[in-house]
Amino acid sequence: MIVVTGVMASGKSTVADLLARRLDPSVHLRGDLFRKMIVNGRAELRPDDPHAVSQLRLRHRLSAQAADTYAAAGFGVVVQDIILGDLLEEYVALVRARPLRVVVLAPSIGAVADRERARGKVGYGSTWTPERLDAVLRRDTPRLGLWVDSSDETPEETVGGILARLDDAIVAT
Repeated sequence: MIVVTGVMASGKSTVADLLARRLDPSVHLRGDLFRKMIVNGRAELRPDDPHAVSQLRLRHRLSAQAADTYAAAGFGVVVQDIILGDLLEEYVALVRARPLRVVVLAPSIGAVADRERARGKVGYGSTWTPERLDAVLRRDTPRLGLWVDSSDETPEETVGGILARLDDAIVAT
């Protein structure tokens, strides 16, 4: 079980997918799918909205349960989601599969801004900017697992580095 987290546009989707493709059998579990399943009453995440934070915690519980179920069935699981601040420790406590690894993608603010401009969707806006989310990552997120500055790496290089240091990512055995 590998949990890949980081800010928006840090490369989570690409890296998690490439990691999952290196495992056999494997599952790439995208946490955001649980948010998208809410068709009425979905609260977009704002730091001052307890309802939105409650939905985020629900999404994390659901993805942890799904990940554990896939792992129990014999799959290697790569979970991808934005899990920052104290929520990272909460998420680790939710997952039962062992060993559990956490990889935190932490490219520079400039690299994130460049990636945001280059991708086909917009994640940042008035509530969240690359600078604000990066501050939550670096100031409020516990230093669990393997932190990777992928600013100057291709996704393939990042995955190769992660695989070479996979034992450094273990947070629970």
